[in-house]
This record gives sequence, structure tokens and C-alpha cells, in this order.
Amino acid sequence: MTVLTDVKTRWDRVAQRLRAELGEDLYTSWFARMELEDFESGRLVVSVPTRFLKSWIETHYVSKLHKIGEAELGAFDSIHVRVRMRAGVAQRPAAEAGQNGHASHNGVHAVAQSHQQPSVIAAAQAATTVDRGPQLDPNQTFGTFVVGSSNQLAHAAMCRVADAAPGAAISFNPLFIHAGSGLGKTHLLSAVAHRIRERHPERRVMFLTAERFMINFVMALRQRDTLAFKDQFAAIDVLLIDDFQFLQGKTMQQEFCNAFNSLVDSRRQVIVAADVPPSQLDAIDQRMRSRLMGGLVVDIELPDLDTRRRILKSRHETMLKRDPSVLIPDDVLEFIANRVTGTGRELEGALNRIAAYQQFNQAAVTLDLASLVLRDMQANPDGSRIKIDDILKIVGRHFNVGRTDLLSPRRARSVVVPRQIGMYLAKKMTARSLPEIGRRFGGRDHSTVLHAVRKIEDQIKTDDKLAREVALLIRLVEQG
Repeated sequence: MTVLTDVKTRWDRVAQRLRAELGEDLYTSWFARMELEDFESGRLVVSVPTRFLKSWIETHYVSKLHKIGEAELGAFDSIHVRVRMRAGVAQRPAAEAGQNGHASHNGVHAVAQSHQQPSVIAAAQAATTVDRGPQLDPNQTFGTFVVGSSNQLAHAAMCRVADAAPGAAISFNPLFIHAGSGLGKTHLLSAVAHRIRERHPERRVMFLTAERFMINFVMALRQRDTLAFKDQFAAIDVLLIDDFQFLQGKTMQQEFCNAFNSLVDSRRQVIVAADVPPSQLDAIDQRMRSRLMGGLVVDIELPDLDTRRRILKSRHETMLKRDPSVLIPDDVLEFIANRVTGTGRELEGALNRIAAYQQFNQAAVTLDLASLVLRDMQANPDGSRIKIDDILKIVGRHFNVGRTDLLSPRRARSVVVPRQIGMYLAKKMTARSLPEIGRRFGGRDHSTVLHAVRKIEDQIKTDDKLAREVALLIRLVEQG
């Protein structure tokens, strides 16, 4: 099927957003080998190289793929995931490995190659998993982790484990860390692996995600070599498991339970990270949950204001080392810390967004610019607090245009521009649909609203005065 160039470009943006929202590991495991096949008649068709990937994506990620796909491609009715012909699979791994420096460490790549050289892949995997584990992010160390009241206990516990000398008594085993996405679980796991390998290289560390564990096990079943799969756990001193909540299937859980029990009973350290505490892992066997609760269970909460400030300062310093031209004033960093009250990942995303806007538009970073760029990252993102009537009142007052004129069919520029700005704000700051916004702006249809939104979006990219005016109106509407 032929796919238009602009659709391919938008599909690339879908992939970028998936990578940003899921993280590098999950994206590489499940979406790096997904390809766009067709997009027409309200139907998105994508392909993956294996039935295992197809089943997993359909079970766990279709809704997210649909949501992100609509944001970039426009509305569509359904997603169809199909398996590509095996002949096509054999042509891709070498090219993809060149695109991503650690492609050979992710499960998707390994599954695709297993059809060609099963014995070689199994031997190589058994040799490298224990000694080196998956490639770690060199930036995720204890030195780059910002400690605050929300994560102090988790940080201290992980440091204790990482600094333990070989053969020393284990303080707590297993260690279970739980927190929402973006709060630092993976960072701490990576930091533990880095610290052990630096200070105690004789200690053998394995760092896996639950998805990678399942992929490795499926590969072992296909190769009829489950003994080698089991033996790799017998040769390690520290096991780090991330995203444990994704462990699915009775057989998978039983296999993990066996490895877990063997390690804990032989007094080797196990650290598990998940989005929820053990008691809420409903898909996990009760005996496994009980064993996890028998160790130390620590949570990480959302960062407080002071921690958010230090996270932003740290991330900005890292930016400056890469590019000294990315200068973001202290008052803008303070604005972000107060505006974005979520996770460290959201804070970093807000900082990246402002830096990118500054570079692409060559505009000085001001509070007005920050307010405009982060307009959708408000404390009330669903827009339920802000009403269209509030927008009409503030826009009318600002431009000295009466409400009756804003809702009328008048086409004078002094009325049309404020009306279009009002529609733009209604679309960006409320959860109302285009038809509903049109009705509230004098009974106009959705195409008129869409035209207004796109026009204002285009103009604020080139018209600094308009951009500042819109940013001011956003702040006025938010302040009520």
C-alpha cells in the first residue's frame, strides 16, 4: 500500500511521542519495530514482526496507541495490528541496530534474530546478561538523582544495597520500590547497577524489565533451552527487576517465583520496582505478593516545591553543558516549578519544551513565553474549571469588544481577531468540542472554529506581539 509522505511524517511524530511517554526501554521493547502500513477510511494499519508482539500490543497498548495516534494523525475508528512476513523480518535487524546503539539488547531485536541463529543468540545472551546486563543510561546515577523529602527513604535504601560489600549481611531482602511513572524508580535501579559495577565489580548484577524477562523466557521455550535460562539466575549476586506490574501469565510468574525464591533463600539481593505496592498487584499470585511484602517496601511520592526547584536547576545545568546558549532565567524556572506539580519527567519535559521553543523561534525566554508554551500543563489539565463564559468576558474586556459583538456575524477586524483568539483559548483551555465551542460563539460550525484555532496557532509563531497578548490572556483566564 502507498502511504503519503505527510502521513509518514506524522507517524514519525507518533513514534516520538510514544518514546517520550513510555520511556526508552518500553518503546524499544514493543514499538521500535512497528511500521505504518496504511491509514485511510478511519482505519490505522500497523505491522510488527512477531505474533508475540502483536498479542502484547493489542492487550496492553492499543488504547495508548489510539490516543497518541489521533493527536498526530487526526480522528480514526480502529487500529489493526498485523504480523509482517518473516522474510521481511530478516532484512531489518542490521539497519535498526545502526539506528539505536542498544538495539541488540532489547527483546524485540532478539526475538527477530532468533529465527536465524538460535544457538548463537542463546549462547551470546547467556554470556552477556550476567556480566553486563542491558545497556544502562550513563546519566542515571546517584550523582544525578535529586534527593528530597518525597524520595529520601528510597534513595537511602538503594544506597545501602549498592554499597554493601560482597559477603556482607543483607539488611533487607527483597527491597520493593513503588511509585508512579516518572518519579525515579528506573533511575535508582540504574544507579544501583552503576555503583556496584564501579565499586564492587566482582559482584554480578542483572537488570531486567518484566517485559524483557518474559521475552527471554519465550525465546528459551522456542529454543527448547529453558535450562540455560534458569542457570543465568543462579550465577548472579544482585537481581534488579523494573516494571514488575507488567509480569503476566501463570507460567511466567511461576518461573519468576522460582528464580526469586532461589536468590532470596541463598541470601542474594533482589530489588523490585513497580507502579503500585505489592498488595495492589492483583495479577500476581498471592504467595508472590506475600514474599514481596516480607522485605522492605518503600514508596516515592510526588516531589514538593523545593525538590521541583532543585530538579529543574539540575536539568538546566545539564542542558547548559550540552548547549551554553540555552539560557532560562531563574524566574522562569520558578514559574515552571510552581506550574508543573507532577513528576520529574514532566518537569524535564516542560523545560525541554521551553528550550526548544526558544531555539526554533529564536525568542527570548520570558514569563509570558513560558506561560504560552506551557498553557496545556496547568494544574487542572482537563479544563473543567475554566468556562467559555469566562473566556468571553476576559477577551471582551481586554479588546474592549462587547459580548454581543463577539457572538454576532460582524466581520470587522476589530471583532474578528478577538473572536478567533477567544475560540483558540476555548479549544486550548477547556475540554469542549469544536461544535460546542462554535455554538457558544454565536452558533458557528466546527470548521469555523478549527480555522480560527489554526490561524491563531500559525500567527503566534511569527507575531511576537500577538504571542505576548495570547500569553497574557491565558494567565488572566487562569487567574479567574
